[in-house]
Amino acid sequence: MPALFLLAFAESSFFPVPPDVLLIALAMGAVRAGVAAQGFWFALVCSVGSVSGGCFGYGLGAFARPMVVDPLVRWLRWERQFERAKQMYDRYDIWAVAIAGFTPIPYKIFTIAGGIVRINFVRFVLASAVSRSARFFLVAGFFYFFGDVVEAFIKEYFELLTLLFTVLLVGGFLIMRLFWKKKPQGG
Repeated sequence: MPALFLLAFAESSFFPVPPDVLLIALAMGAVRAGVAAQGFWFALVCSVGSVSGGCFGYGLGAFARPMVVDPLVRWLRWERQFERAKQMYDRYDIWAVAIAGFTPIPYKIFTIAGGIVRINFVRFVLASAVSRSARFFLVAGFFYFFGDVVEAFIKEYFELLTLLFTVLLVGGFLIMRLFWKKKPQGG
C-alpha cells in the first residue's frame, strides 16, 4: 500500500504512469483472496495519495514556478499545454481540474497550472478529491461487484488491454498537444 500511495502521489504532480495499474492489480488480488471489499481501502489510499500529490503539484505551480516548473515545461515542450490549461481554468474554473481528475487527460498538468493561476485552493482540493475518488472507487466497485468476471476478462485479453491502456495514456498527452493549440492573436 505504501507503493500505491507513492505512485498516486507522484502521478498527480510529475510522474507519467497512472496508479490505476497498481490499483487494479491490488483489487484483483483482493478478489482472489476472498476479501473483495479491501479494494475500497486501496481506492481510498490511492485517492488520498493522488489528492496529496495534486496539492504538491499546486504548490509547485504556485511557489516553485521559476525554479522548477518553467524549466521542466520548456524541457518537455509543454508550453502550449500549460497555456491551454490556464485558459481552461479561466473559462471553466474548477471544472477543469475535476474533468482532468477523472479522465485520461494528464491531471498533473492541471494541478500545476492550478497553482500557477492560483485557483481557489479549497475548491481545488474539493474538486480533486471528488474526481479522483470517483475514478478510483469506480475501479474498486467494478472489482467488488464483477471481480471474477473481470479477472477472467483481463486474463483473456491482457495484451489488448495493455495496448488500450497505453493508447489512453499517450492519447491523453496527444489531446493536450494536438487539440489544445494556442489560439491565434485577435481571434
